[in-house]
Amino acid sequence: MTQQLLPAVRATFLLTVLTGLVYPGVVTGLCQILFSDKANGSLVKKDGQIVGSVLIGQNFSRAEYFHPRPSAAGVNGYDPTASGGSNLGPTSQKLYDRVKASADEFRKENPTFAGPIPSDAVTASASGLDPEISAANAEAQIARVSAARGVKKEEIERLVASETKQRELGLLGEPRINVLEVNLTLDRLFPKH
Repeated sequence: MTQQLLPAVRATFLLTVLTGLVYPGVVTGLCQILFSDKANGSLVKKDGQIVGSVLIGQNFSRAEYFHPRPSAAGVNGYDPTASGGSNLGPTSQKLYDRVKASADEFRKENPTFAGPIPSDAVTASASGLDPEISAANAEAQIARVSAARGVKKEEIERLVASETKQRELGLLGEPRINVLEVNLTLDRLFPKH
């Protein structure tokens, strides 16, 4: 029995060291060398301070900023420790009430916008922490941001156009804008006094 048990213990120990220590250590080291920014969370700094990550949505509610998608993550939304959707189905009265409240709020915040409200302006993403909004959602908010900052609408339109990321490989996803990045660019180019 010892002849069978001893090789099994050695193999278990060797594989534990290789797959539990050596392999993760090598992969972590390579990631830190080759992709340091991404390996550390794609953090965004402003004046030397970390203000967020391009990968995690956060709430912006003031008129001079583009607003993100609604969030179902956590009790008050935008809680990165409680990432997840609401799991409410299309026949849920609670979902209907939340979307209606979001639509009413969107119309109140953007009174000059007369078109159909973009769906991502009233619905949460699966993670509840989507850092991006659709180009249509950003365009619907341009008039409010322009008025709040006292900047010509055309200048905000140009900014939105320059911040819009196109489809991956020309066919995957939709044109979108990272809310944190566009709001930081707004603060840099058109500071609110």
